[in-house]
Amino acid sequence: MSNVPVNSGRRKFLTLTTGVVGAVGAAAVAVPFVKSWSPSEKAKAAGAPVSVNISKIQPGQLIRVEWRGKPVWVVSRTQKVIEELATLDSKLRDPESKEPQQPEYATNAGRSLKPDLFLAVGICTHLGCSPTYLPDSFNEQVEGVESGFFCPCHGSKFDMAGRVFQNVPAPLNLVIPPHYYVDETNILIGVDKGDA
Repeated sequence: MSNVPVNSGRRKFLTLTTGVVGAVGAAAVAVPFVKSWSPSEKAKAAGAPVSVNISKIQPGQLIRVEWRGKPVWVVSRTQKVIEELATLDSKLRDPESKEPQQPEYATNAGRSLKPDLFLAVGICTHLGCSPTYLPDSFNEQVEGVESGFFCPCHGSKFDMAGRVFQNVPAPLNLVIPPHYYVDETNILIGVDKGDA
């Protein structure tokens, strides 16, 4: 060993410097690691609620929006269509919507919050195809029914409340997404009013 006296000031400086460099290095590694636990902006946007302006929708018109990568239909039902819904129960597989394909507040004859507006995920419950909206030629599919949704892939048929007809491949009614009316002209799809 050397008999040279220990420079305690230099030793403290080196110890402190090593500690600071180690802490900065640990933070540089920890920050990206912790951030990786949070969902990306793209993932957040994919599950985010979608706002729909319905101020210009006309009776009988269908608007398509995307929510969570799925098509969502917003349809303005005419008074004739609303009245027709009550006459179809005997032709439907689940006319009272007993299967949980909709929020509790949409378990009614129109499967909606407002009788004149209908929202549904536009995906057939059979194999995931997207049915076609037939506003005035659905009677070619179901006699005596003017409007509805027809899935040309395998022949499933749905009324204007998204309820599936009997004797078709689709086992369930169309899915009704959670939603609420922000005001008279805007709907927020993806959350219930209590969640917002």
